Amino acid sequence: MSGHTAQARSAMLVAGCAVLGLLGSLVGLSVLGAVEQKEDAAPAGFATTLDAKRVPAEFVPWVERAAQQCPEASAPLLAAQIQAESGWDPTAVSPADARGLSQFIPGTWATWGVDAAGKDGGAEPDGVADPFTPGDAIMTQARYDCWLAGKVKEMNLGGDPTRLMLAAYNAGPGAVEEYGGVPPYPETQAYVTRIITSMAGFTGGEPAGNTDDAENGGAFGDRVVAHARKWLGTPYSWGGGGPEGPGRGFAQGANTVGFDCSSLVQYAVYHASNGETLPPRVSQLQVTAGEAVPRDEIRPGDVIGFNLNGSYDHIGIYIGQGQFIHAPKTGDVVKINSLDEPYYADKPQKVRRFG
Repeated sequence: MSGHTAQARSAMLVAGCAVLGLLGSLVGLSVLGAVEQKEDAAPAGFATTLDAKRVPAEFVPWVERAAQQCPEASAPLLAAQIQAESGWDPTAVSPADARGLSQFIPGTWATWGVDAAGKDGGAEPDGVADPFTPGDAIMTQARYDCWLAGKVKEMNLGGDPTRLMLAAYNAGPGAVEEYGGVPPYPETQAYVTRIITSMAGFTGGEPAGNTDDAENGGAFGDRVVAHARKWLGTPYSWGGGGPEGPGRGFAQGANTVGFDCSSLVQYAVYHASNGETLPPRVSQLQVTAGEAVPRDEIRPGDVIGFNLNGSYDHIGIYIGQGQFIHAPKTGDVVKINSLDEPYYADKPQKVRRFG
């Protein structure tokens, strides 16, 4: 949680879904168009429901309680931070003297530490703010996250505020402000990517629809949606990802592990079919594969392509109720948007069904 001295800011490259000039391999990258979508003012698309099975039982109530302090400090994010900071060891002490579950150094704790629980795990304060008391540490972690989220919003830097908040947690808000974004420190960049990527593992929630209800996509459609949903919050990576999961991209995705729009579709369909169906790698080919479906007959699990810049250069997965899940662009994350949003609603669309 200590600050670092910044180097030079890397320019943010905004691109649409990666377009790979290939059929079976990942070579020959070319871009047919950029997604000029307006940045969200809040961390849109991040899932907020905790998968309690992934968190030690004694810490679940505190993580869920702490997540009520602000939208940015969601339960999956708090859990991912704790996993990265201490591996759920409340007695952890780092070489830099960072302490407890949330790894606060003494100076930061002196300012932010709160007395929320008893040392014996009780829910009542005991009069001492202690970084080694799990309830105190987790509540302080969320309090500090929320303050950092406010600070980075005040900076008006653009980009995803959750990534900036995490960078500030690791490197300090001064470094984020100095470099106008995530500082170019390998440790900080790796920290941000690790937290956002691992959030998916702490995210709960049910697949959309009833697995026996054809109107809601049937068993296959539900599985497609479920396999995409578990990656909510994962960074967009141009050229990254595939049927094996998130991967490091290239060109403007070279330093990011995640998915682009077509690799997220490829992953979800491949795993929903238990490895029997592997869509083409690129969106332009995905909109020619599978079964064509009239737009007014779309159902959860169907794949929907968008002609944004003269070709079908973006694609997502319909999840029901007029919404779709997708990996939008560089600097963003896997998220949910509405098909009624003007940016998408007025573009030519194609719907395909793979199962």
